[in-house]
Amino acid sequence: MNSFIKTSALALLLIAGVSSCKEKKEAEGEKEVVEAAATAATYKVDTAKSTINWTGKKPTGTHMGTISLSEGFVSVTDKTVQAGTFVIDMKSITATDVEGDMKANLEAHLKGTVEGKEGDFFNVNKYPNGAFSITKVADENGKTMVSGNLTLLEKTNNVTFPATVSFSGNMMTLKSDSFMIDRTQWGINYGSKSIFDNLGDKFVNDEIELTVMLQAAM
Repeated sequence: MNSFIKTSALALLLIAGVSSCKEKKEAEGEKEVVEAAATAATYKVDTAKSTINWTGKKPTGTHMGTISLSEGFVSVTDKTVQAGTFVIDMKSITATDVEGDMKANLEAHLKGTVEGKEGDFFNVNKYPNGAFSITKVADENGKTMVSGNLTLLEKTNNVTFPATVSFSGNMMTLKSDSFMIDRTQWGINYGSKSIFDNLGDKFVNDEIELTVMLQAAM
């Protein structure tokens, strides 16, 4: 599993240009990946039924969309998640709040397929995949708290989110509550007023809201 994760590069957002930087709290770095017991059942991710929803905000509005998963698995013992990983297809990024040319232009900008703006956001030609590897699972107030290494643009930080896990027959579903990541912790600095000065109202919020919906089957 470790080699599977290490060969997966995750890009979820953007690279920044050069400018003066302000001091900012460092993110929690990569942690050891948990290993499942040899007797654990393996659930393969159903990529057609699994997705990540994203929401980004700026003073002039909000954009939202989805990103698809390309592969992954979850290890389960006695209906308890022990370990797992999944890969995110960054070329699948879509914007769902706009249509027509606005949709096409926004998606091209996010993917970095616009000449001269490759590093503004995800730069999917250079970083086509994303990865998340579970490092800890704990029960807390009726929720499953999932911690894992999230790799963006070849930089890894550990994030934690609450999720609800359910089982039906040979299927399992993991649905997270919405949670925030600070994109600048992965060096994704485009339009960040915590990084660049004199942006006025032309900034993009550092926080990105995510919700994970994962379905898998034995």
